[in-house]
Amino acid sequence: MAGEEAGGRNGADDTVLQQQYLRALSSFEGIVLSQIDVKNKLGDRLNYSIRAGLIILFVIAFSILVLLLTLSSQINRISGVVAAMNQHFAAVSQRMDAIAANMASMEVQVAQLESIGGNTTVMQDEIAGIAESAERIEESVADIGVQMTGSRLNVEGIAVTMGAMNIEVQAMNADMHRMAKPARTLNGMIPFP
Repeated sequence: MAGEEAGGRNGADDTVLQQQYLRALSSFEGIVLSQIDVKNKLGDRLNYSIRAGLIILFVIAFSILVLLLTLSSQINRISGVVAAMNQHFAAVSQRMDAIAANMASMEVQVAQLESIGGNTTVMQDEIAGIAESAERIEESVADIGVQMTGSRLNVEGIAVTMGAMNIEVQAMNADMHRMAKPARTLNGMIPFP
């Protein structure tokens, strides 16, 4: 009988132990399942975060591409404007060379005006000697006529040179106005403060 009680106790203890074991096992299973659920939710969040990050990176890359295309088109325009300005500067340089040649010609003609001044002094001396000799007066008048003809030709040459110089200056004015147009356009695109 004592054996039966001990057997009954052992059976009851085994049943309690088995129930405790089953409870512990179900608790462990619940804990493992909840951890798996948490890991799945974290994995989903991580996937959404990665997708959002990829979308943001794509938007940034597209923005950089648009900026690069805009910059390259502006650089092409600027290089075209600079090339046009170089051509205008070359034209201005050629015009300046022509003006320098005209100025040299004017210097030669002004030097001839000095000889006219010298001849006028000679004329004054000859007029003072009118009383001495009529032949000298006639010769002096003939010399004066020759000198005045040369002076007239020189003055006509100066007038022609001034006319040519006026045309060159007007052409330079038109070129400068045309040359300033790209700068005005550039100032319209990118205004300076």
